[in-house]
Amino acid sequence: MYRLSILSIFFFTLVFSPSMYGQAEKKLQSGPMVGMADMLEAKLWLQTTETAEVYATYYATDNEKTVFKTDAVTTLKEDGYTAHLVADKVEPGKMYKYDMYIDGEKLSRPYPTHFKTPPLWQYRTDPPEMKFLLGSGTFINEPKYDRPGKGYGGGYEIFEAMQKEQGDFMLWMGDNVYLREVDFGSKTGIYHRYTHTRSTPEMQSFLASTAHYAIWDDHDFGPNDSDRSYHMSAYTLEAFKDFWDNPTYGIFQTPSTISAFLWGDATFFLLDNRSFRDPNDANGEHTLLGEEQLEWLIDALIFCKTTFKFICIGNQVISSYERYENYINLAPEERQYMLRAIEEENIKNVIFLTGDRHHSELSLIEKNTLNIYDFTVSPLTSTSYDGSKEPNMYKVVGSDVGIRNYGVVKISGPRLERVVTLSLVDAQGEELWSYDLAAQK
Repeated sequence: MYRLSILSIFFFTLVFSPSMYGQAEKKLQSGPMVGMADMLEAKLWLQTTETAEVYATYYATDNEKTVFKTDAVTTLKEDGYTAHLVADKVEPGKMYKYDMYIDGEKLSRPYPTHFKTPPLWQYRTDPPEMKFLLGSGTFINEPKYDRPGKGYGGGYEIFEAMQKEQGDFMLWMGDNVYLREVDFGSKTGIYHRYTHTRSTPEMQSFLASTAHYAIWDDHDFGPNDSDRSYHMSAYTLEAFKDFWDNPTYGIFQTPSTISAFLWGDATFFLLDNRSFRDPNDANGEHTLLGEEQLEWLIDALIFCKTTFKFICIGNQVISSYERYENYINLAPEERQYMLRAIEEENIKNVIFLTGDRHHSELSLIEKNTLNIYDFTVSPLTSTSYDGSKEPNMYKVVGSDVGIRNYGVVKISGPRLERVVTLSLVDAQGEELWSYDLAAQK
């Protein structure tokens, strides 16, 4: 079992001690969390310990007298006692404070509960400066169900450092929970794992104070290296939808975690790298994304009018290292088809955001006049790995980080001179590495 810091013990006691608060606090399991936040709508999330009626009130910090209220939602056991609330009276470019109510009683939290909506800048000003966080690999130890030996997770203080960053939003890049042997075979096990991870004390203030978007990878989809054959995938998709608040789920009426959203002059494509993939050991050519998803992505990239196109996917895309679950190792023909389409359609400023590998690095491949990047950020709290010796011919020199870390992406500059700054930060909030890339025109 990991060692709790004095601050963590105090925080745990403050948040979870039933004697310190009223009935609302006793019925709180985890959250609140901010889900997606758009110009005219934001989503708020909460998990209770039992069936309860939940709603939220919210107001813009520049107009505290005008308070809005969401519709009330009743949490149910079959949904993991989760509540999804819609704040549909928001305006672009504002900061909002919110309060949650459980069975009519206001929930008290010892940290800020707020969110920001993206600004309406088009045809008015230069694109806004923006900042978001990303990371993958969240393993929270549970000794009675973990494999014997040293705990695989640790460094949970990283979430407290991330809360202090105050980004516009967070991208959870897969392996956001680690399903284990005890979880694989039942809906009860799957929801237990999601609940256990989401209830981590150090995570709560971060969840409550910025918008959150998520993709999945093998460990939140199913067993290690799992594919479309996993027999419980309908339940893990259900759990993913119950515990996250993305804008949409799936395309063309096909159930999946596929989605997209815009913020500033950037579009974010949230891909599903598990629901359609062939088994890794199958003979012949492999698919990782599947034809339907891949063609949708290419069409969406061609249509996209924003300066930057961030493609979020669990597995590394650009790396030339032909091992593990790197795209070039699993589905080289599909990978080449996608990169060739980006080149032939002259789609500028494509940046892949990836996780999975238990270390972080930046890769760059030049396709004719295009620079295509792959920013890999991993792990948050799972065990780290030194990948500095891996033979990735596209790796940007000096970008290796082999300890627990998270990524920070900032976009700044006037409309025709936009610059992306990529940074890697350790669990104590200290910057480890930074890299600037200018938008291609």
